[in-house]
Amino acid sequence: MIFYPYICRIKMEKAILQSLELLPTISLEEMSGIRLMNRTDRKYLATLTQLERLLEMARGKYYVNEIDGRLVSPYRTVYLDTPDEEMYLAHHNGRLTRQKVRVRTYLNSNETFLEVKNKNNHGRTKKKRMQVQGLDTLVQDGGNELLNKYAWYTLEQLVPKVENQFERITLVNMEKTERLTIDSHVRFHHWETGVDNTYDRLVIIELKRDGNVYSPVLDILRTLRIHPSGFSKYCIGTVATNKDIKKNNFLPKVRKFEKLLENEFINNV
Repeated sequence: MIFYPYICRIKMEKAILQSLELLPTISLEEMSGIRLMNRTDRKYLATLTQLERLLEMARGKYYVNEIDGRLVSPYRTVYLDTPDEEMYLAHHNGRLTRQKVRVRTYLNSNETFLEVKNKNNHGRTKKKRMQVQGLDTLVQDGGNELLNKYAWYTLEQLVPKVENQFERITLVNMEKTERLTIDSHVRFHHWETGVDNTYDRLVIIELKRDGNVYSPVLDILRTLRIHPSGFSKYCIGTVATNKDIKKNNFLPKVRKFEKLLENEFINNV
């Protein structure tokens, strides 16, 4: 198998990059105590214009993660599923207890991990992962040992379905009790249909924390009128690249962010 070609491109608008440079930095080593492997996640959809304001308001409240002198990091993720999309359909059909299996590559360092994400009926997410050489070597690298412990499937039951590529900013609050990931310039590719789709100005914000500790960004999001919105990159990527998939339950979310992007375009003309 060959990864869909990726050309690393940092396309953040100048104002966003300037705002990032005004935040104090935090290294991966300093973030090591904020693992949040058993966590609650809350997602929000925004635009690049709103992101610019958010970063301005985050000054004095957040660090930005710096890796090898970079404040923005490119990611690539390939989601695995059964041939008949059991994991996708579990999410679509509203099953509370569900999981995802994915292969994520950090393109700056070229490190790759096989990951299993399990979500329980209380909304808590547990993630387990192991480092691998790449998508082609999952079995040889012992990937089935991870899946035997934490997944409902073996690697032989799964195939690559959807790939996404995006650019990520990671913020950490001053108390180091939460992480805020901010993804933009999201692109999707479907391994079977061959269809690509791009949402360059869409921003996906995810607040990751244990428990209900105070979060400064919640006040910022309310001020900017950015509201919670359940959003799965795998599911939306599937809808965006496979016209024949069952999708009725996801269409309201698709219409919501398409309307958001339409307003962003009108306001920036």
